[in-house]
Amino acid sequence: MPGKEKKEREQSKEKQRKPREREEEQEQLDERVVHIARTAKVLKGGRRFAFRAVVVVGDNHGQVGFGVGKAREVPDAVRKASDRARRAMRPIPLVGTTIPHPVIGNASAARVLLRPASPGTGVIAGGGVRAVLEAAGIRDILTKSQGSANMLNVVAATFKALESLKSPEEEARRRGKSLEAVTPFWLRGGQGGPNGE
Repeated sequence: MPGKEKKEREQSKEKQRKPREREEEQEQLDERVVHIARTAKVLKGGRRFAFRAVVVVGDNHGQVGFGVGKAREVPDAVRKASDRARRAMRPIPLVGTTIPHPVIGNASAARVLLRPASPGTGVIAGGGVRAVLEAAGIRDILTKSQGSANMLNVVAATFKALESLKSPEEEARRRGKSLEAVTPFWLRGGQGGPNGE
């Protein structure tokens, strides 16, 4: 019997440890509520309101995800969106503090252009695009949102653009070039000019 009690005590300690570990993991992640929309459904007895939350989660070191949650209350919608964003996290290839090459992402009528920028430029972006890029850990980038300004579609387009980025190592191997030849010109050792001259 004493052995059984000891096992039970150890199991309860493990259960206490796991939530703490989860809390620590959550603290390390950068979570941003990008948009909350109120929707109304007209029923026999009147309007029924619900909320849609768009949440972006990243680790500031090249992993990012976004999620959408719908519920009758705002906190429930945010919690659902946050859980989905954590499950949807994907790694993104980075070169220093920027992206390896220009890329365009489309989602419905939203279109987002991302271009690499030299160190010290900062994140030249607004709204949902900025939230996704900063959560991903990108510090220098130029962006342009074209088309629809719908926040959900803009975030989705940014995420698609980031997902379509190619790793410089893989691209250099595929093209049969040196790694230096496929990196942005300001990162090439001692070579000047935008054409690497």
